[in-house]
Amino acid sequence: MDFGFSEEQNLLREQVLRFMTDACPLSVVRTQNGGLAHELWQKAADLGWLALIVPEAHGGVGLKWIDLAVVLEESGRGLSPLPIVSQALAATAIGRSASDDVKREWLPKIATGEAAFGIGLYDDPTWIDPEGIRLEGVQTLTGTKPYVSDATAATHFLLATRTDGELNLIIVDAKDATLAAQPGIDRTKPFGTATLDGVAPLAAFPMSNGDLAFLTDCGAVAVTLEAIGAAEAVLELTTEYATNRIQFGNPIGRYQGVKHRLADMFVDIESFKSLAYYAAWAIDDAPDELPRAASLAKAYASDAFARIGIDGVGLHGAIGFTAEYDAQLYLKRSKWVRSAFGDADYHYQRAARLGGL
Repeated sequence: MDFGFSEEQNLLREQVLRFMTDACPLSVVRTQNGGLAHELWQKAADLGWLALIVPEAHGGVGLKWIDLAVVLEESGRGLSPLPIVSQALAATAIGRSASDDVKREWLPKIATGEAAFGIGLYDDPTWIDPEGIRLEGVQTLTGTKPYVSDATAATHFLLATRTDGELNLIIVDAKDATLAAQPGIDRTKPFGTATLDGVAPLAAFPMSNGDLAFLTDCGAVAVTLEAIGAAEAVLELTTEYATNRIQFGNPIGRYQGVKHRLADMFVDIESFKSLAYYAAWAIDDAPDELPRAASLAKAYASDAFARIGIDGVGLHGAIGFTAEYDAQLYLKRSKWVRSAFGDADYHYQRAARLGGL
C-alpha cells in the first residue's frame, strides 16, 4: 500500500501553494469582508479546483477526495476566504443524492464556479442529528435557516429541510432569501441566517439519514484538512519568531519551555494529519470506515488545533494578540474549526460508540 501522495498530487500542492503565496497572501485575506472574492474565485475555477470531485460526465475532473485534500490543506495554510469547502460539499451532496436532471444542471455550474454554494444543514450547530433539521417544506419554503456556511459569499444555498418526517435538500437562489450575517470570530468563514418567504426552490431532492451522516462526515474531514495547513503555518511562523527573538542574550527558541511547546505542536499536527488523510481516502475508497475515521480525525484536530492556536499567540508574547501579527488570525481559525461539524466531545463519543465501547 502506498501511503504517500503521487507526483500529480504533489504538483497540485505546489500549484495551490503558489496561488496562495502570489494571488491570495494574508495581506489580501485581511482585506476580505465576507463577500465572494470574484477574481480569486474565477482563478480557482480556471485552475480546476472546483471541478476536482465533479464527475467527468458533468464537466469535472473526476478525481477523489484524497486529491481535494491537497487543495484544502494548502488553502487552509493561507486561510483562504474562498468557499471551497461548501462548494465541495454541494458537489458531494448533489452527486450522491440528486436526480440525473439535477446533476446535469448543477454539477457543471459547480465545476466552473458559476454557482458558489453556501450550505445549511442543521438548525442548531450543537445538535448533529436528523432531528436538528427543523425547516419544513420542499415545494414552497417559508421560514429561517440559521448557520448557513459562506452565506455572504454564496450565489446559491443548499439547505436541508424536512417534509412529513422525510429529509430533503433544496437549492435556492441567494437573491430569493433575506440574509442576515451572523457574528463570527473568523471573517474568512462567514455564516448567515437565510429567511425565506414563500420561496420556490430551483431544485429539490430527497436525502436519507445515511446521506446526511455522510455529508456531515465529509464536512468534518474537510475542515480538518484545512486545519492541517493552518496549524503547520502557526508552527512555521512561531518557530521563525522563536529563532529571531532575542531574550537574555539568546534566541528564545533555545529555552526548553519554548522547545517543548513547539515539539508538542509538531507531534499533534502529525497525529491528526495522518488521521485526516485516512479519512479523506475512506470517503471514496472505504465509505464503511468513514464515520469512525472522520470522528477520530475531527476529535483530535478540534482540541489540538485550539491548543496550537493558543500556543502560537502565547509564544509570540504580547505582540501575538495584536492585529498587526498573523498569529491571532490562526487562533481565530482554530476556534472556528473547534465546533464546525461537531466538536471534540461529540466526535470522541461517536468514535467510542462506533468502536464498540
